[in-house]
Amino acid sequence: MSETTAPRVPTTPLHDVPAWAVLERRLFDATEEAWRLFSARYTGPDGRILHAGGFEHRDGVDDLYEPFFNWPAFYALGGSDEILAAAKHHFEGVTAQLAEAGMLTGEYENGYDWFHQGESLLFFYQLCAADPGDERFAERARRFAALYTDPAHGNYDPARNIITAPHNGARGPLEGLGTEWLTYPASLDYMEAYGLPLHGLPGITRWADLADPAKAQLMGDELQRRAAGDTAVNLAATSLVTNRWLYDGDAASAAWVTRYVDGWRERAASGLAPGGLMPDNVAPDGAVGGLHDGAWYGGHYGWTWPHGLHSVGMSTLIGAINASFVSGATAGTMPGGRDDGPLDLVRTMLDTALDHAVVAPVTETPFSLRGSWLERLGPHAAEPTTLVPYRYGADGWFDFGPLQLDLPTWLWWWTRDDADRKRLDRVLDGIPGSDEVRPFRDKVEAGHEGPWLAFLDGSLPDYPERALSMALGQLARRVAVMDAEPVDPETVHLHFWQRANPVVTEVLGQLVTGTPQTLYNGGLPFAAVAYTDADRRRPGLPPDVAALVCGLDRDADGSGHIELSLVNLSPTHARRVRVRPSRFGEERLTGVVTRGEDGGVWPGPSTASAGVAGARSTATVPLDAPDLLVELPPSHRADVVLLTAPATTAPRHHLLHHEGA
Repeated sequence: MSETTAPRVPTTPLHDVPAWAVLERRLFDATEEAWRLFSARYTGPDGRILHAGGFEHRDGVDDLYEPFFNWPAFYALGGSDEILAAAKHHFEGVTAQLAEAGMLTGEYENGYDWFHQGESLLFFYQLCAADPGDERFAERARRFAALYTDPAHGNYDPARNIITAPHNGARGPLEGLGTEWLTYPASLDYMEAYGLPLHGLPGITRWADLADPAKAQLMGDELQRRAAGDTAVNLAATSLVTNRWLYDGDAASAAWVTRYVDGWRERAASGLAPGGLMPDNVAPDGAVGGLHDGAWYGGHYGWTWPHGLHSVGMSTLIGAINASFVSGATAGTMPGGRDDGPLDLVRTMLDTALDHAVVAPVTETPFSLRGSWLERLGPHAAEPTTLVPYRYGADGWFDFGPLQLDLPTWLWWWTRDDADRKRLDRVLDGIPGSDEVRPFRDKVEAGHEGPWLAFLDGSLPDYPERALSMALGQLARRVAVMDAEPVDPETVHLHFWQRANPVVTEVLGQLVTGTPQTLYNGGLPFAAVAYTDADRRRPGLPPDVAALVCGLDRDADGSGHIELSLVNLSPTHARRVRVRPSRFGEERLTGVVTRGEDGGVWPGPSTASAGVAGARSTATVPLDAPDLLVELPPSHRADVVLLTAPATTAPRHHLLHHEGA
């Protein structure tokens, strides 16, 4: 949409400055200070992490990328040009560091499970989306995706439509699970909370049985033998291929995503697992349960071990969203005819878990992920809570805990379907204090979905102020941790830097873009609203501008409504910002409802004690455009409702030279 044809969006003067806008811009400023401190303290001139320790086995690649996972996201929200440059610098440095350590081949992970590969690739996906014009990353996107779409690499068997091993990557399907688990003794106390990795082995029914060296060897042998064929967490690999598709709409990439996800849909529909539930393992010959005595459960990072729904649900949701995302292209139809059918895989999982729920306090359950929930719930951990089974084994469902909110939240956010929202509300109703803004932040930087959803519903109007204050507090704590814990590169734990990363984006993402925190095990960086600084011709909000998405809705016909406020806090500079409904152009504008003032007096004469607010007015302007230019005079705001519909062009990475600005 050219500037000459764009409607003029009326603005209103700031008779008073909203606190949320001041806090939001303060969070931008504090983050700029904090990331520079982190970078100066923990990285070298070439961008690598100051870590002198080695790597004993396949694990560790994700741990060096994760400290920077949300830095490009912060840039795309409006962070400085310098943080994008720093993020790229650290990506290059860490990649060289890991290659020297023998962990990468051709800049890609030698081979590991996709629970961890997804974590390490978040940083890469965010960089691709933040600056898709950087050919270094575009070339990597094509090359990395080919590791799976090109059967010559061995990771994918097109005849059986399977990824060929639980550990896969640049060196193709790797044999077994690595040397660290050639035997699996009870002395692996850090794994005891997750219980037995395989059920049904003779003489092994409890953790203590692994104290017997012969039984520990049996467990190790079986883990290695069964580490072949496909596992459910491999669905996260669809993000690697979808990210490549976003560059140029490569039809073969879209078809690969659709076909691979459809393979898992067919296995779920086969009835091998109860209630249409998706199995977690496929043998090299294509048979479900072929390496597990016919059982639909027991695959690596599957329903039985170690995380169950946490890992299976996350990867399946990522794969289902990606399949839905590319569905218009693969169907040969115009975009806009999106197929959300793949999401039924996730709906079945959530409904099955809820149907087997019990009510009990988290403090009284041996839930394997209990520690993080004790922190999230605080005093509510001792109150009755709806607990769902995360895992399934030889004796049925077990490992009961609160249903993690990212799964039903993203399901609803993607579809905006009433039934998906009812399921989400059912989950929220079963978690005490779910609408409270509690001060916690773990490495995934999520968990505040409940109060954010209450804000969108209108029942927690002060969420922006409370959440931004909380985020500033968590940033301050991370900086304090950096000061309080001196780091010795020879002995520092690999997880230290992700625990100390001071860049905070969960709340900014919710408020500025109307989007939950990106799915941590390999989700793509979608957004309900994205921005371009029209004067600097770069992604994100202009300086001094704060944004607040305060309503999200979608009708059954696909038309959407996004309530948005923009505030220019500068008393001296005008700002121009382009607003578009979606990160990748999957939505278009069909109109905008503007809200302004009629008859006001601003600023008024110097003899007056204040300006005079006018009467509130609204107008609806029809549009057919990808974005909207909003011009904000100094100390002014704009309040609009974006009216949207599915785009008639295919989604792509957003290149600024395609803009009309």
